[in-house]
Amino acid sequence: MKKSQRPPKKYITSFYNTISLIGAYIAAGSFGVIILLILMDALSPHGTPYLGILTWIIMPVFLAIGLLLIPLGMWREHVKRLHGKGTRTLPKLDLNEPSHRRSAFFFLAVTSVLALFTALGTYRAFEFSESVTFCGQVCHTVMEPEFVAYKSSPHARVKCVSCHVGEGAEWFVRSKLSGVRQVYSVLFKKYSRPIPTPITSLRPARETCEKCHWPEKFYDKKQTERVHYMPDENNTRWYYNMLIKVGGTDLVTEHSLGIHWHINNKVEYIAIDDKRQVVPWVRITYKDGTSRVFTSEEETDGIDFDSMPKRVMDCMDCHNRPSHIFEAPQLVINKFLESGQIDRSLPMIKSTLVDLFEDIEELETTAAADSMIEQTVREFYAEEYPEISETRADKIEQAIEVAKRIYRRNYFPAMKANWKAYPNDIGHLTSVGCYRCHDGTHTSDDGEVISNDCNLCHVLIEQGDGVTVKEQDLNGLEFKHPEDIDEEWRETGCYDCHGE
Repeated sequence: MKKSQRPPKKYITSFYNTISLIGAYIAAGSFGVIILLILMDALSPHGTPYLGILTWIIMPVFLAIGLLLIPLGMWREHVKRLHGKGTRTLPKLDLNEPSHRRSAFFFLAVTSVLALFTALGTYRAFEFSESVTFCGQVCHTVMEPEFVAYKSSPHARVKCVSCHVGEGAEWFVRSKLSGVRQVYSVLFKKYSRPIPTPITSLRPARETCEKCHWPEKFYDKKQTERVHYMPDENNTRWYYNMLIKVGGTDLVTEHSLGIHWHINNKVEYIAIDDKRQVVPWVRITYKDGTSRVFTSEEETDGIDFDSMPKRVMDCMDCHNRPSHIFEAPQLVINKFLESGQIDRSLPMIKSTLVDLFEDIEELETTAAADSMIEQTVREFYAEEYPEISETRADKIEQAIEVAKRIYRRNYFPAMKANWKAYPNDIGHLTSVGCYRCHDGTHTSDDGEVISNDCNLCHVLIEQGDGVTVKEQDLNGLEFKHPEDIDEEWRETGCYDCHGE
């Protein structure tokens, strides 16, 4: 009795080996999972960054591995069969044989489909890696402070890569190579807390910021109103109205004025600290080619400026927190008092909250901060104002909730990020800012001084409590400190008190 013959193989015989079959199963399974994830992403009302990583970065790797295993197994099987025969070292493909023909057509069809999906997947992987979601949410703990601050910033509708990478292939490649190092740092917790700034490898501002902002354009004076509440029992309101001399260059006369004068002339400086907050040396090169060097009387002893690197001033030297802004609590509390979300009739509420934020800066968790906010505010009113504690309990609880919001927006204990870790160099109220150069101590060899005149950059046109006392003068008023500190405000930087 004859043995029953096996049915002919559907595909080329070398395909039927363990490695190729495993590769086929991995590839088919990965492809199916990718399709499923795409459908989930399309149908899900709430996207997640990790779904994008899984769909467009991780699963395609398994798909590629599976596809590579198929020809690897076939080649290994082919070599194995030819071992010792000494003939025909290359695989045989004969389209006259049905199994070979089916294999070839199947391979071409699958390759075409996979090539299409590979092109789509590659583009989607690139697009996803350039998205705000990828930058801000994938490395959740590390990037949480920057992402939270970004969402309520003036650049909230500008993609991260527009500023951090910009146009062109060179910086795109640099960013991806830098990203490999950052992935390693996150996986093995090698990152600093807080992330140090300024970032030395950041693309020059003239290649990114100036794609949208044009410093050579002349801007008129900008009116701005500032409201402060005093840390006294009545939370006394104090109001300023000023004109900021933004300036720039007049395109007709090519004459530079105002704050943007700095960008339209070549200004170089030397900072002796990593955060660029201490600037003892400044050189200005004017349009006519002449230059002048200013050095600080207080910080030049023993420093060899000739051997130190000099930085050309650009947008980022003043606008160092254009998107990731962490505000000082005393300034944020002013906003909530002015809007009525914190009841200004609660006695000592400004002082209580400001002191509270000083105490909770070093706490290690948000939960601990929430607990301390609740306990401190409730105990203060229960002990100092028991009647108000009972009759205005709802307003006290509202103030507590606002304080929690302020903490969550500006304090990130896991990364040790807050307004003190990241000083904002616009202005000079809570950080040295403008006073790095405009402190009245930087002088040149011919006796010229970098001015610290208040009216150089802004003109105060109104001030007072905004209710009963208000001074007005469009030609400019002399600054009046809301507290009687005599002439101390002339001799001491605002940040010495307000930045502590």
